[in-house]
Amino acid sequence: MSQFNRRDSLKSLAALGAAGSLGMLSPLARAQKPLTVGVIYVGPRDDYGYNQAHAQAAAEVKKMPGVKVVEEENVPETAAVQKTMTGMIQQDGASLLFPTSFGYFDPHILAVAPKNPDVRFSHCGGLWTEKNPKNVGSFFGYIDECQFLNGVVAAHMTKSNKIAFVAAKPIPQVLRNINAFTLGARSVKPGITCSVIFTGDWSMAVKEAEATNSLADQGCDVFTMHVDGPKVVVETAAKRGKMVCGYHASQAKLAPNAYLTGAEWNWLTAYKTIIDAARAGKPHPNFLRGGLKEGYVKTSAYGPMVTDAAKKQADDIKARMIAGSFDIFKGPLKDNKGKEVIAAGQVQKQTDLELEKMNYLVEGVMGSIG
Repeated sequence: MSQFNRRDSLKSLAALGAAGSLGMLSPLARAQKPLTVGVIYVGPRDDYGYNQAHAQAAAEVKKMPGVKVVEEENVPETAAVQKTMTGMIQQDGASLLFPTSFGYFDPHILAVAPKNPDVRFSHCGGLWTEKNPKNVGSFFGYIDECQFLNGVVAAHMTKSNKIAFVAAKPIPQVLRNINAFTLGARSVKPGITCSVIFTGDWSMAVKEAEATNSLADQGCDVFTMHVDGPKVVVETAAKRGKMVCGYHASQAKLAPNAYLTGAEWNWLTAYKTIIDAARAGKPHPNFLRGGLKEGYVKTSAYGPMVTDAAKKQADDIKARMIAGSFDIFKGPLKDNKGKEVIAAGQVQKQTDLELEKMNYLVEGVMGSIG
């Protein structure tokens, strides 16, 4: 969808004037002005996945009084996103941007933000540090909690004791999900293995189908994934008679007889926190994180084939996660090459930044990151 069809020169001039005077407004005056929010997607908004989860949050934001939302989809992780961000600022008068894809952060947001000090940039998944501009922030959710629960359910449902993960790129967020899924499954059945194939990019339908079929051929019977649009993996696995745990948003409609449960984002929680700060003239939240307890993530409803035992164990662990009494990453923990990555007696809590630098696959994962 092109946003530029509706942009005319008069609107551009008005927005430029507003942007130029933004810095002279008091926080109170700024809070009373209508807020224009830009949301940028790397793929289509109806992808049953990453982009759809963000689009669902944007749809709720549109209902907020005094907030206008402009959106652009299918913007690649290249200089194209710099043009889109600049266009939204200069032509639409956006003063808060949500560039949602991982690759937008460095170098693109970091290039545009210093040139627009009165505009707030909130990136999904990046690791903001004190070295980065103060008008930039990152937000993310501990969705590995839900992937651990996916693993628990998968372990109860598998017949082959071989589960599968179709992944895009071996970045820390993806590795954390693979490891959590595997640890969840092995907490139920220690002998389970999780086979992983990396496709190389966030959206590659042909490779996602090939990976799913290959893993099915290897005997895997429960699948999950970390790609932008899980539709291909879900439908391909279902056609092969396999079971699926979803990701990003619910894919239950795509395969109702194969869908067990899923790990879903609830991005409205983060969006609202960031928007409220902007409207009140409060400092831009530079680093936001949350899990099940904070409402940043949620689990899909159980499918009809999920056993009572699976539900009970997953629900019990979920309650402990929300209470803060359950840790996913604790020692002794080895990677799949036999190296100890967390020593006995040590725990890495969800807020531990070491987890956001994860560069290993845990014992039980069949696959390699390099």
